[in-house]
Amino acid sequence: MNVEFILKQRLICVAVIEKPEDSVPLAEALVAGGLNCIEVTFRTAAAAECIGRIRKIVPQITVGAGTLLSADNVKRAVDAGAQFGVSPGLSEAVSQAARQIHLPLFPGVVTSTEVMRAMEWGWTLLKFFPAETSGGVNALKALAGPFGHTGVKFIPTGGITAATLLSYLAVPQVVAVGGSWMADRKLMAEKNWAKITALTAEAVKGIVA
Repeated sequence: MNVEFILKQRLICVAVIEKPEDSVPLAEALVAGGLNCIEVTFRTAAAAECIGRIRKIVPQITVGAGTLLSADNVKRAVDAGAQFGVSPGLSEAVSQAARQIHLPLFPGVVTSTEVMRAMEWGWTLLKFFPAETSGGVNALKALAGPFGHTGVKFIPTGGITAATLLSYLAVPQVVAVGGSWMADRKLMAEKNWAKITALTAEAVKGIVA
């Protein structure tokens, strides 16, 4: 999987899907809004099945697995069809498992020490998480400063909204943003796919503009 393809739209929808039957309508709603990248978090028992359904029925969207906390999570994600992985933190077990299976991984970091350790393990595309409660854009700028010449890039995630999206994307070391506002749990519970499409289209349009 070409990571550049994953990030070309500069936005990843981070989704917590409770019911497998909601996975395909959600993916279709995102595609209708112009977004072709989703991260299905392993926060629910339905995650693996959701990934499999999306890969089979909505092949035009790239599907990743988020909240990978263990080597077993990594294996289950790949077996389900995940095309990339995301972890909230920096785990050696998760890192090794992803490397062995050749799964593109975005490990989570929030300190310079974690960035350096991730680099030592061969990862240069890192999730800055939790973004908003860790100081937001200004903290990310400060963190990115010492690593500007190294090729390290960031995907800030956590608490980002439509209102703050573009301020994160304006940071040179940010290649994409992970957001969940367009796939809010309430909207999914209501099966309000039209609203999800509208929110997605608004975000995509703002990035392109």
